[in-house]
Amino acid sequence: MRQIVVTIFAIFAALPLMADPALWSREWPQTNFEKTTLNDWSEIISGGPPKDGIPALVDPAFIAAGDAALPQNEPVITVELTQQTPRAYPLRYLMWHEIVNDRIGAHPVAVTFCPLCNSGLTFDRRLDGKVLEFGVSGKLRGSDMVMYDRQTESWWQQALGRAIVGELSGAQLTPVASWMESVGQFRTRNPDGLIMDQPDFPRAYGRNPYVGYDGSTHPFLYSGELPPHDIPALARVVRVGTRAWPLGRLRETGELSEAGVHLTWQAGQSSALDAAQIAKGRDVGSIRVRDAAGRDLPHDVMFAFAFHAFWPEGEWMLGP
Repeated sequence: MRQIVVTIFAIFAALPLMADPALWSREWPQTNFEKTTLNDWSEIISGGPPKDGIPALVDPAFIAAGDAALPQNEPVITVELTQQTPRAYPLRYLMWHEIVNDRIGAHPVAVTFCPLCNSGLTFDRRLDGKVLEFGVSGKLRGSDMVMYDRQTESWWQQALGRAIVGELSGAQLTPVASWMESVGQFRTRNPDGLIMDQPDFPRAYGRNPYVGYDGSTHPFLYSGELPPHDIPALARVVRVGTRAWPLGRLRETGELSEAGVHLTWQAGQSSALDAAQIAKGRDVGSIRVRDAAGRDLPHDVMFAFAFHAFWPEGEWMLGP
Protein backbone atom coordinates (compact mmCIF):
# COMPACT_ATOMS: atom_id res chain seq x y z
CA MET A 1 0.00 0.00 0.00
CA ARG A 2 2.77 2.42 0.90
CA GLN A 3 4.52 1.81 -2.43
CA ILE A 4 1.30 2.56 -4.31
CA VAL A 5 0.80 5.84 -2.46
CA VAL A 6 4.43 6.89 -2.89
CA THR A 7 4.27 6.04 -6.59
CA ILE A 8 1.13 8.11 -7.07
CA PHE A 9 2.68 11.09 -5.35
CA ALA A 10 5.92 10.72 -7.30
CA ILE A 11 4.04 10.66 -10.59
CA PHE A 12 2.06 13.78 -9.82
CA ALA A 13 5.07 15.57 -8.36
CA ALA A 14 6.96 14.95 -11.59
CA LEU A 15 4.19 16.16 -13.88
CA PRO A 16 3.95 19.83 -14.90
CA LEU A 17 0.74 20.35 -12.95
CA MET A 18 -1.28 23.00 -14.74
CA ALA A 19 -2.55 25.75 -12.47
CA ASP A 20 -4.99 27.13 -15.01
CA PRO A 21 -8.59 28.07 -14.14
CA ALA A 22 -9.48 27.76 -17.83
CA LEU A 23 -8.69 24.06 -17.60
CA TRP A 24 -10.21 23.61 -14.15
CA SER A 25 -13.51 25.11 -15.31
CA ARG A 26 -14.21 22.01 -17.39
CA GLU A 27 -14.38 19.96 -14.20
CA TRP A 28 -15.75 22.84 -12.14
CA PRO A 29 -18.31 24.67 -14.33
CA GLN A 30 -20.13 26.10 -11.30
CA THR A 31 -17.02 27.60 -9.67
CA ASN A 32 -16.54 31.34 -10.13
CA PHE A 33 -12.82 31.59 -10.86
CA GLU A 34 -13.14 35.36 -11.18
CA LYS A 35 -13.24 35.54 -7.40
CA THR A 36 -10.26 34.42 -5.34
CA THR A 37 -8.08 35.45 -2.40
CA LEU A 38 -5.00 33.92 -4.06
CA ASN A 39 -2.20 35.87 -5.66
CA ASP A 40 -0.69 32.90 -7.47
CA TRP A 41 -2.74 30.10 -9.02
CA SER A 42 0.32 27.84 -9.01
CA GLU A 43 -0.14 27.44 -5.25
CA ILE A 44 -2.93 24.97 -6.05
CA ILE A 45 -1.94 21.58 -7.43
CA SER A 46 -3.56 18.23 -7.98
CA GLY A 47 -3.27 15.78 -5.12
CA GLY A 48 -3.93 12.85 -7.43
CA PRO A 49 -7.60 11.89 -6.95
CA PRO A 50 -10.19 13.83 -8.98
CA LYS A 51 -13.13 15.77 -7.58
CA ASP A 52 -14.92 13.48 -5.08
CA GLY A 53 -12.33 10.76 -5.74
CA ILE A 54 -12.04 10.80 -1.97
CA PRO A 55 -15.73 10.52 -1.02
CA ALA A 56 -16.84 12.77 1.82
CA LEU A 57 -19.47 11.31 4.14
CA VAL A 58 -22.94 12.70 4.83
CA ASP A 59 -25.13 11.88 7.86
CA PRO A 60 -23.12 8.85 9.01
CA ALA A 61 -24.48 6.13 11.26
CA PHE A 62 -23.36 5.85 14.90
CA ILE A 63 -23.21 3.05 17.42
CA ALA A 64 -22.92 3.01 21.19
CA ALA A 65 -19.36 3.59 22.36
CA GLY A 66 -19.30 0.26 24.16
CA ASP A 67 -20.39 -1.63 21.05
CA ALA A 68 -17.70 -0.28 18.71
CA ALA A 69 -15.15 -3.02 18.01
CA LEU A 70 -12.18 -0.68 17.82
CA PRO A 71 -8.73 -0.89 19.45
CA GLN A 72 -8.52 1.22 22.59
CA ASN A 73 -5.53 3.27 21.40
CA GLU A 74 -6.83 4.22 17.95
CA PRO A 75 -7.38 7.96 17.42
CA VAL A 76 -10.73 9.67 17.10
CA ILE A 77 -11.85 13.28 16.73
CA THR A 78 -14.19 14.06 19.60
CA VAL A 79 -17.00 16.62 19.51
CA GLU A 80 -18.84 17.36 22.75
CA LEU A 81 -21.60 19.95 22.40
CA THR A 82 -23.73 21.24 25.27
CA GLN A 83 -26.81 19.09 25.93
CA GLN A 84 -25.86 16.69 23.12
CA THR A 85 -24.55 13.14 23.29
CA PRO A 86 -20.76 13.24 22.71
CA ARG A 87 -19.61 11.87 19.36
CA ALA A 88 -16.32 10.39 18.21
CA TYR A 89 -15.16 10.15 14.58
CA PRO A 90 -12.43 7.49 14.12
CA LEU A 91 -9.42 8.46 12.02
CA ARG A 92 -9.51 4.93 10.54
CA TYR A 93 -12.52 6.23 8.56
CA LEU A 94 -11.50 9.87 8.13
CA MET A 95 -8.20 8.67 6.65
CA TRP A 96 -10.18 7.51 3.59
CA HIS A 97 -12.95 10.14 3.52
CA GLU A 98 -11.37 13.29 5.01
CA ILE A 99 -14.71 15.06 5.58
CA VAL A 100 -17.81 14.05 7.53
CA ASN A 101 -20.91 16.22 7.10
CA ASP A 102 -22.92 15.58 10.24
CA ARG A 103 -25.67 17.18 12.29
CA ILE A 104 -25.47 17.08 16.08
CA GLY A 105 -28.85 18.15 17.33
CA ALA A 106 -29.46 21.52 15.68
CA HIS A 107 -25.79 21.96 14.86
CA PRO A 108 -24.63 21.08 11.31
CA VAL A 109 -20.89 20.38 11.48
CA ALA A 110 -18.08 19.33 9.17
CA VAL A 111 -15.47 17.10 10.82
CA THR A 112 -12.31 17.22 8.69
CA PHE A 113 -8.95 15.48 8.60
CA CYS A 114 -6.06 16.13 6.21
CA PRO A 115 -3.59 13.23 6.51
CA LEU A 116 -0.78 15.13 4.78
CA CYS A 117 -0.90 17.85 7.47
CA ASN A 118 -2.28 15.76 10.34
CA SER A 119 -4.84 18.54 10.63
CA GLY A 120 -8.12 17.58 12.29
CA LEU A 121 -10.63 20.42 12.56
CA THR A 122 -14.37 20.74 13.04
CA PHE A 123 -16.45 23.60 11.62
CA ASP A 124 -20.01 24.87 11.85
CA ARG A 125 -21.47 24.40 8.34
CA ARG A 126 -23.79 27.39 8.65
CA LEU A 127 -22.88 30.52 6.72
CA ASP A 128 -25.13 33.56 6.26
CA GLY A 129 -28.25 31.59 7.10
CA LYS A 130 -27.49 28.67 4.79
CA VAL A 131 -26.14 25.21 5.56
CA LEU A 132 -23.23 24.12 3.38
CA GLU A 133 -22.23 20.57 2.53
CA PHE A 134 -18.57 19.86 1.84
CA GLY A 135 -16.70 17.53 -0.46
CA VAL A 136 -13.05 16.82 -1.28
CA SER A 137 -11.84 18.70 -4.36
CA GLY A 138 -8.76 16.57 -5.03
CA LYS A 139 -6.66 19.74 -4.95
CA LEU A 140 -3.95 20.69 -2.48
CA ARG A 141 -2.44 23.98 -1.39
CA GLY A 142 0.58 23.89 0.87
CA SER A 143 0.05 20.11 1.01
CA ASP A 144 -3.28 20.79 2.74
CA MET A 145 -6.66 19.58 1.55
CA VAL A 146 -8.78 21.96 -0.48
CA MET A 147 -12.44 21.33 0.30
CA TYR A 148 -15.40 22.60 -1.71
CA ASP A 149 -19.00 23.33 -0.85
CA ARG A 150 -21.69 21.70 -2.97
CA GLN A 151 -23.91 24.80 -2.92
CA THR A 152 -21.59 27.21 -4.79
CA GLU A 153 -18.59 24.93 -5.52
CA SER A 154 -16.32 27.47 -3.88
CA TRP A 155 -12.97 26.06 -2.75
CA TRP A 156 -12.00 26.14 0.92
CA GLN A 157 -8.64 25.76 2.66
CA GLN A 158 -9.14 23.07 5.29
CA ALA A 159 -6.44 24.28 7.70
CA LEU A 160 -7.96 27.76 7.72
CA GLY A 161 -11.67 27.07 7.27
CA ARG A 162 -11.63 29.87 4.72
CA ALA A 163 -12.90 30.08 1.14
CA ILE A 164 -10.06 30.84 -1.28
CA VAL A 165 -11.70 30.44 -4.70
CA GLY A 166 -15.25 31.00 -5.95
CA GLU A 167 -18.37 32.93 -5.06
CA LEU A 168 -17.71 32.69 -1.32
CA SER A 169 -14.04 33.74 -1.48
CA GLY A 170 -12.96 35.29 1.79
CA ALA A 171 -15.78 33.75 3.81
CA GLN A 172 -14.76 32.16 7.10
CA LEU A 173 -16.31 29.12 8.78
CA THR A 174 -16.79 29.16 12.54
CA PRO A 175 -14.57 26.58 14.25
CA VAL A 176 -16.12 24.14 16.72
CA ALA A 177 -14.05 22.90 19.64
CA SER A 178 -12.93 19.31 19.03
CA TRP A 179 -9.85 17.28 19.80
CA MET A 180 -8.03 14.08 18.96
CA GLU A 181 -7.90 11.39 21.61
CA SER A 182 -7.97 7.60 21.81
CA VAL A 183 -11.04 5.40 21.61
CA GLY A 184 -10.36 4.32 25.19
CA GLN A 185 -10.13 7.88 26.47
CA PHE A 186 -13.41 8.76 24.77
CA ARG A 187 -15.16 5.69 26.18
CA THR A 188 -13.88 6.28 29.71
CA ARG A 189 -15.19 9.82 29.80
CA ASN A 190 -18.33 9.12 27.77
CA PRO A 191 -19.59 5.56 28.45
CA ASP A 192 -22.92 6.56 26.90
CA GLY A 193 -21.31 8.35 23.96
CA LEU A 194 -21.57 7.52 20.27
CA ILE A 195 -18.86 6.43 17.84
CA MET A 196 -19.26 6.74 14.08
CA ASP A 197 -19.92 3.35 12.55
CA GLN A 198 -17.94 1.91 9.65
CA PRO A 199 -19.00 3.47 6.32
CA ASP A 200 -20.31 1.26 3.54
CA PHE A 201 -17.35 1.71 1.20
CA PRO A 202 -14.75 -0.83 0.02
CA ARG A 203 -11.81 0.63 1.93
CA ALA A 204 -9.05 -0.93 4.04
CA TYR A 205 -10.31 0.69 7.22
CA GLY A 206 -7.79 0.42 10.04
CA ARG A 207 -4.83 0.47 7.68
CA ASN A 208 -2.61 3.48 7.15
CA PRO A 209 -1.89 4.18 3.46
CA TYR A 210 0.86 6.63 4.45
CA VAL A 211 3.16 4.22 6.30
CA GLY A 212 6.01 6.01 8.05
CA TYR A 213 4.87 9.41 6.85
CA ASP A 214 5.12 11.24 10.17
CA GLY A 215 8.68 9.95 10.54
CA SER A 216 9.84 11.26 7.18
CA THR A 217 11.87 14.41 6.67
CA HIS A 218 9.83 16.18 3.99
CA PRO A 219 6.09 16.45 3.38
CA PHE A 220 4.44 15.16 0.20
CA LEU A 221 3.79 17.66 -2.57
CA TYR A 222 5.11 20.61 -0.59
CA SER A 223 7.54 23.17 -1.99
CA GLY A 224 7.19 25.95 0.58
CA GLU A 225 9.50 27.09 3.33
CA LEU A 226 10.35 24.68 6.11
CA PRO A 227 9.79 25.63 9.77
CA PRO A 228 12.32 27.84 11.58
CA HIS A 229 14.22 27.04 14.80
CA ASP A 230 15.40 23.68 13.36
CA ILE A 231 11.97 22.20 14.04
CA PRO A 232 11.45 19.07 11.88
CA ALA A 233 8.89 19.63 9.14
CA LEU A 234 6.69 16.74 10.31
CA ALA A 235 6.99 17.36 14.03
CA ARG A 236 3.57 17.81 15.60
CA VAL A 237 2.66 21.20 17.03
CA VAL A 238 -0.42 22.35 18.90
CA ARG A 239 -1.87 25.36 17.11
CA VAL A 240 -4.11 27.69 19.07
CA GLY A 241 -4.96 30.74 16.99
CA THR A 242 -1.67 32.06 15.59
CA ARG A 243 0.53 30.35 18.17
CA ALA A 244 2.13 26.90 18.02
CA TRP A 245 3.46 24.78 20.90
CA PRO A 246 5.81 21.90 19.93
CA LEU A 247 4.17 18.68 21.05
CA GLY A 248 7.52 17.43 22.34
CA ARG A 249 7.70 20.31 24.80
CA LEU A 250 4.21 19.59 26.11
CA ARG A 251 4.93 15.88 26.33
CA GLU A 252 7.89 16.57 28.60
CA THR A 253 5.93 18.71 31.04
CA GLY A 254 2.45 17.12 30.83
CA GLU A 255 0.80 20.53 31.04
CA LEU A 256 1.47 24.18 30.30
CA SER A 257 -0.36 27.42 31.03
CA GLU A 258 0.71 30.22 28.70
CA ALA A 259 -0.82 33.04 26.67
CA GLY A 260 -4.17 32.61 28.42
CA VAL A 261 -4.62 28.91 27.60
CA HIS A 262 -4.05 25.67 29.50
CA LEU A 263 -2.69 22.72 27.54
CA THR A 264 -2.47 19.14 28.77
CA TRP A 265 -0.91 15.98 27.32
CA GLN A 266 -1.95 12.40 28.15
CA ALA A 267 -0.43 9.18 26.83
CA GLY A 268 -2.54 6.56 25.09
CA GLN A 269 -3.26 7.64 21.49
CA SER A 270 -1.52 5.95 18.56
CA SER A 271 -0.28 7.87 15.55
CA ALA A 272 -2.49 7.33 12.51
CA LEU A 273 0.44 8.02 10.18
CA ASP A 274 3.14 5.69 11.49
CA ALA A 275 2.66 1.91 11.22
CA ALA A 276 0.75 -0.01 8.54
CA GLN A 277 -1.94 -0.78 11.11
CA ILE A 278 -3.11 2.39 12.84
CA ALA A 279 -3.49 0.55 16.15
CA LYS A 280 0.22 -0.33 16.03
CA GLY A 281 1.38 3.25 15.58
CA ARG A 282 3.61 4.76 18.23
CA ASP A 283 2.03 6.61 21.14
CA VAL A 284 1.84 10.34 20.38
CA GLY A 285 -0.55 11.15 23.21
CA SER A 286 -3.68 13.28 23.36
CA ILE A 287 -4.02 17.04 23.78
CA ARG A 288 -6.71 19.15 25.43
CA VAL A 289 -6.71 22.95 25.24
CA ARG A 290 -8.89 25.00 27.59
CA ASP A 291 -9.34 28.62 28.57
CA ALA A 292 -9.10 30.03 32.09
CA ALA A 293 -12.71 28.99 32.75
CA GLY A 294 -12.01 25.39 31.76
CA ARG A 295 -13.85 25.56 28.44
CA ASP A 296 -12.45 23.60 25.51
CA LEU A 297 -10.94 25.77 22.79
CA PRO A 298 -10.71 25.12 19.05
CA HIS A 299 -7.17 24.03 18.20
CA ASP A 300 -5.27 21.79 15.85
CA VAL A 301 -2.48 19.25 16.31
CA MET A 302 -0.79 19.64 12.94
CA PHE A 303 2.61 19.23 11.37
CA ALA A 304 5.05 22.10 11.84
CA PHE A 305 5.47 22.75 8.11
CA ALA A 306 1.72 23.35 7.75
CA PHE A 307 1.66 25.83 10.61
CA HIS A 308 4.52 27.75 9.03
CA ALA A 309 2.88 27.60 5.59
CA PHE A 310 -0.41 29.14 6.71
CA TRP A 311 0.83 31.26 9.63
CA PRO A 312 4.26 32.41 8.43
CA GLU A 313 4.23 35.22 11.00
CA GLY A 314 2.86 32.97 13.72
CA GLU A 315 4.43 32.74 17.17
CA TRP A 316 6.44 29.64 18.11
CA MET A 317 5.97 28.87 21.80
CA LEU A 318 9.36 27.31 22.46
CA GLY A 319 9.61 28.08 26.17
CA PRO A 320 12.49 29.57 28.14
